[in-house]
Amino acid sequence: MRIAVTGGSGKLGRTVVAYLREHGHEVFNLDVTGPREPGTIRVDFTNYGETVDALMGVNDRYDGLDALVHLAAIPAPGILSDVATFDNNMVSTFHVLQAARRAGITNIVVASSETVLGLPFDTPPPYIPVDEQYPARPESVYSLTKHLEEQLAIELTRWDEELKIISLRFSNVMYEEDYAEFPSFDADARARKWNLWGYIDSRDGAQAVLRALEWPGAGYERFIIAAADTVMSRSNAELVAEVFPDTPVRGDLGEHTTLLSITKARTVLGYDPQHSWRDTQRGD
Repeated sequence: MRIAVTGGSGKLGRTVVAYLREHGHEVFNLDVTGPREPGTIRVDFTNYGETVDALMGVNDRYDGLDALVHLAAIPAPGILSDVATFDNNMVSTFHVLQAARRAGITNIVVASSETVLGLPFDTPPPYIPVDEQYPARPESVYSLTKHLEEQLAIELTRWDEELKIISLRFSNVMYEEDYAEFPSFDADARARKWNLWGYIDSRDGAQAVLRALEWPGAGYERFIIAAADTVMSRSNAELVAEVFPDTPVRGDLGEHTTLLSITKARTVLGYDPQHSWRDTQRGD
């Protein structure tokens, strides 16, 4: 496929661009920043003219696209003011999705966020492990934009039965070098309770993107994307008993199994995370 990745210069974006290219796809990084090289085009997604022009084609680089991966965003709360975060993320996502429709691109993957599940869980989740079944609970303006982006995708796919938009609710993205810090988390169970001790290796995040692009369905779907395990050496039973003692538990928690359920992504997309911080501790 010929694929545009918005935000391909970001932490997850760099891995996604490289992963898709390794799997034989022609990939263009569309970002407001990035190196001056043939595969990167600088685009300000708050400008609709720039956005639609880039998705229609760029000089001799390409004259059309088969698929779109939208990762560009202010990536977390607290980086900019609430208003700046809302303005950037909502306007950019609408511009990108609207421009994609105008360009005839019907295969779209959008980065959502684990934050829509209720992070930082100052109000405990309705049950553990969490999944995609309960309504979104945004607790920050950043999370609110991700929830509204999901709602936007629902309506756009309702309007167009040929359109496929998949929202991937990514957990906290990590590189292999980030894992050196993980053993220190055991000292305080509450230090990482804000996302139920979850994470996602960027390489597995990229795998999820490709699985979503290759999924043959249409319409709208959302999936939690996390590693298969938690960031903790302490057992799930111990963590939940200490931090969320009154929260209902659904099923077997497992020893260190992720509490951000990836069952739906495994079942529907065939997502199969291959990387764990524990491998680095064993020297694998």
